[in-house]
Amino acid sequence: MEKTDLLSLPLPRLTQWVTEELGEPGFRAKQIYQWLHQKQVTEFSAMTNLSAALRGKLEEKAVIAPVSTVTRLDSHLDETRKFLFSLADGNCVETVWMEYNHGPSLCISTQVGCRQGCRFCASTLGGLVRSLTAGEMLGEIYEAQRQMGKAISSLVLMGIGEPLDNFENVMDFLEILSSPQGQNLSLRHVSLSTCGLVPEIRRLMERKLGLTLSISLHAADNETRDQIMPVNRRYPIEELMAVCREYFAVTGRRISYEYALIAGVNDDMDHADELAALLRGQNCHVNLIPVNPVKERDTKRSSRQQIQRFVERLEQRGLNATVRRELGSDISAACGQLRREHVSQSQQE
Repeated sequence: MEKTDLLSLPLPRLTQWVTEELGEPGFRAKQIYQWLHQKQVTEFSAMTNLSAALRGKLEEKAVIAPVSTVTRLDSHLDETRKFLFSLADGNCVETVWMEYNHGPSLCISTQVGCRQGCRFCASTLGGLVRSLTAGEMLGEIYEAQRQMGKAISSLVLMGIGEPLDNFENVMDFLEILSSPQGQNLSLRHVSLSTCGLVPEIRRLMERKLGLTLSISLHAADNETRDQIMPVNRRYPIEELMAVCREYFAVTGRRISYEYALIAGVNDDMDHADELAALLRGQNCHVNLIPVNPVKERDTKRSSRQQIQRFVERLEQRGLNATVRRELGSDISAACGQLRREHVSQSQQE
């Protein structure tokens, strides 16, 4: 019999499971939920206000899916930490802890691998293995907090994988994350990054969650974006911009556009002018990212001088733009690279 993954169940579904599957009163679900998501225990035996009989039922029929640390890299330049976490089936994902003035932030993965095929990203090499459960995404947070000895104040869904390609699990994750009986993190402190899956952006919009939507744009014309982001062939820029304007109109939440500067591909002044023209009139922010070198790719990052010229050009055109602060640059293997190296090493052993 397959055991039920309790970490992945929002409180209403956990309550239904406890009453129907275990025959227990509904208030027991709230107790279990608080043990899982507030005290973040990893064993049913730690739930000391439950009877021994109930803990025995939980052991028999349920599981707390483990997430364990394989590798932890600590930056010598700042307080950034990069984790390689192992899941119950042996797959691995990456998570990054970053310290800011407003408190610690965590960047988590939502899938093992990715099928979007962006040409500058290490995460897509090898394609998609599977999506993470809500419990595994929460496990990334809980394990990182255990390691660091404190709670996060903000969260970014921008690690390995495309969050909106794992839509239902991510929605369950966000419900548990923001639950007053759970982690109780306001979704206004959560940023979700997508390559531009238009139908799923619309589904997200309809939920009016209050999170920050980040669009991985990386080019302002279809020809360039087609080359570096295959998703653009399904949902070209015109469709993407239309749904983004609709998203703001419905939610009132400003959109952030991610733009990785790749030398000789999307970083000249004509590209800056096209980007400014594309986003003119939108209430938005542009986050410029010096692209991370990936040994399997031939992309090169723009020079500091070119990046500065690009920023100044956007500002001259009236666009709000900043260059992403680089944290942990001494451990900055591009997102997905640490996992890929671990998989490669494991296959050789």
